[in-house]
Amino acid sequence: MRSTLLLISFFVLGTFTTVYSQEDKIIFATYNLRNYLDDKQVKEGRVKPKTDEEKDTLVKVVRDINPDILGVCEMGSEEAFEDFKARLQRAGLGYKYFEWVEAADTERHLALVSRHPIVANNSQKNVRFRLNGKELSCKRGFLDVTIQIGENYRLRCVGVHFKSKLPVPEGEALIRRNEATALRQYLDTILQKEPETNLLCYGDFNDTRNEPMFTEVSGRKGAPNHMADLWARDSVGDRWTHYWRTADQYARFDYIFVSNGLWREVVKDSATVYRSGYWFDASDHRPVYTSIRPRENK
Repeated sequence: MRSTLLLISFFVLGTFTTVYSQEDKIIFATYNLRNYLDDKQVKEGRVKPKTDEEKDTLVKVVRDINPDILGVCEMGSEEAFEDFKARLQRAGLGYKYFEWVEAADTERHLALVSRHPIVANNSQKNVRFRLNGKELSCKRGFLDVTIQIGENYRLRCVGVHFKSKLPVPEGEALIRRNEATALRQYLDTILQKEPETNLLCYGDFNDTRNEPMFTEVSGRKGAPNHMADLWARDSVGDRWTHYWRTADQYARFDYIFVSNGLWREVVKDSATVYRSGYWFDASDHRPVYTSIRPRENK
């Protein structure tokens, strides 16, 4: 956390609540790294492995944000993840806890690094749904870890990477909608069991907020299972997170959603889309991050 200088405790409705000081917060970030693959994974003529210069710029972007927890998309093999972790270590970023998920897509994976301990792992590697009579899978699965922050606070993080915009016979938009439905059902199982869970859902959803994906994931506003979109923007007010050079098109594909239990702990106006003069040298996505000030209930 950013500071442990001051804790204020008070008695509220029969429970002691510890509220951290304003400086005592954590930063969560989500980032699509764009093909952080090793040489063995690259298919000839399709994608190129990241160069050392691109990887160095990625680490520079992460260092600029300095998140306490970082969830990433398009991580390659376990060997590629080890390379990423080593580069972060050399940059002095101090991550000690890790998760890497291999689902149906054996090339691109979800992964997470954290400065705080991972105390529960419920990542889903085989998420299935039916579409037009066929059984299909959420190819990247769902990353799901619970992170212990301090003695009495836990943050549950669910990461996703939905189907790309590349066309497929089943219909890429229909696949994303079904992935979103599967995710919504999964989030509901968590919130039905523990409605006050500090639940954060993040990743590359490959759709804009006017598409069915957004309604599926966020749910009905005001409902107990609502997941609020942190409407992030950069330093000049832009909200886009992805640039498709071929079409010269900007869009917001990367999101952070939070449960009702977590909403009150998100630092107001802290949701940010990263901006710098070199972001595109690292990836075609810009990271999204936010600050959380934990409230410990005893």
